[in-house]
Amino acid sequence: MTAVGLGLPGFPPRAPDGVGFLRGTESFPEAAHHELANPQLRRNIAKATHTIREKRLRVTGELPDWQALRDTGSAVKVDTLNRLPELLEQFEAAVVARGGVVHWAADAIEADAIVTELVEATGSREVIKVKSMATQEIGLNEHLESVGIRAYETDLAELIVQLGHDKPSHILVPAIHRNRSEIREIFLNEMDGVDPNLDDDPQHLAAASRKFLRHKFMTVPVAVSGANFGIAETGTLGVVESEGNGRMCLTLPQTLITVMGIEKIIPRFADLEVFLQLLPRSSTGERMNPYTSMWTGVTPGDGPQNFHVVLLDNGRTAALADAIGRQALKCIRCSACLNVCPVYEQTGGHAYGSTYPGPIGAVLTPQLTGMTGKDDPNASLPFASSLCGACFDACPVEIDIPSLLIELRHQKVEHTGFGPEAAAMRAASIAMSSATRFALAQKAAGLGRLVAGKKGTISTLPPPLSGWTDARDIPAPPRQTFRQWWKSAEGRAAIAEARAEASS
Repeated sequence: MTAVGLGLPGFPPRAPDGVGFLRGTESFPEAAHHELANPQLRRNIAKATHTIREKRLRVTGELPDWQALRDTGSAVKVDTLNRLPELLEQFEAAVVARGGVVHWAADAIEADAIVTELVEATGSREVIKVKSMATQEIGLNEHLESVGIRAYETDLAELIVQLGHDKPSHILVPAIHRNRSEIREIFLNEMDGVDPNLDDDPQHLAAASRKFLRHKFMTVPVAVSGANFGIAETGTLGVVESEGNGRMCLTLPQTLITVMGIEKIIPRFADLEVFLQLLPRSSTGERMNPYTSMWTGVTPGDGPQNFHVVLLDNGRTAALADAIGRQALKCIRCSACLNVCPVYEQTGGHAYGSTYPGPIGAVLTPQLTGMTGKDDPNASLPFASSLCGACFDACPVEIDIPSLLIELRHQKVEHTGFGPEAAAMRAASIAMSSATRFALAQKAAGLGRLVAGKKGTISTLPPPLSGWTDARDIPAPPRQTFRQWWKSAEGRAAIAEARAEASS
């Protein structure tokens, strides 16, 4: 019998580089270094995240079955990921049966092209938009602008970011890094028809944006949205929001185009009962969002008469193929993990270089793009964490983010090859595997006291050790090793005292 090699199936493609916003230009430590020098940013983020955190704890504490809801939400998402192809086909059939059109986009390039073609077919050169992480991920606004189509963000925070030629710094509160004085300047410089005497009163700023957007709601014939959920059973899509702009976009234009990541599918309409309790409480600290909009296909004479759904992959199938990392796709974009993260609180979202910042961004972004080498900025994201575990405790669908970070760190080290870090670990292994070598290493470390000098800390070391001292000082080595202290009179006295206390 002749042996036949069947080989292994190819790994699904990651999100393409150079399109959209999933990869920054600097590593996380380099970008964080810039952000840490901005005290206004840190004050704004600390105030906002602490406020949302307290509200979340209050409203989740009201529910005696909060943990059961988390367990159920997690189980539904696991079930969804386990049979995602089947559910996506069910969703497609339900949308088509109700008058919609479903498009499949393998990556950001295809998604941008599909949306552009659909908008151009309407003859409009303008679109209005509902806040959408998926369209930010694929750089849709920038792509539309490149072909002469103007996209108007209608969420107030997204509008501030857009007019300021800026990037979002938080999943839920994209303009969290701006204060009202900065917003006033942006409106005066970038918003058509704004009162030149506009002050920085929040009500006046909101009124100015409302006047600007109302005209767009009434005149632009095409809207682009994302979706919080897509229901396989019925073909229904849902968006939760706080300002009402989403409902205007979803009902007034003649054409509605929804771009949705394939992981946003849930199996049944009844599953919404779980997620509509988890999401608002975890994101804004509210029992229910002010506006929850759901739509199913096309209704003659009511709402958009042309409805398209673009199902976006862009690396999600590759993430699904990772047995450990796939649980990042359970994320429902609530941002609860950002609001409890001590690293995010200090650096803000721009340091992550991706549409998805914070702890979930540190695991989701490398899953979507892959880590292409030691110099890839996304390869530094799994290290942007203290591994304190607060994100795991806060996650409404129980994503074990710390374990994912450790796994991604492992993958990064495996692919990096032998370098200064591996050399240092190898040297430590050699020293610690022999009592004689370890004792010699301890004596050599005593030379560090000369480097530390009178201040008792080492602040600067030459490369490659400078990677440590760039971010923190090293205490001077103690005069005694632990073994020397243990054998000393002082050590023996301390041990005797401790034993006496333990036995009393």
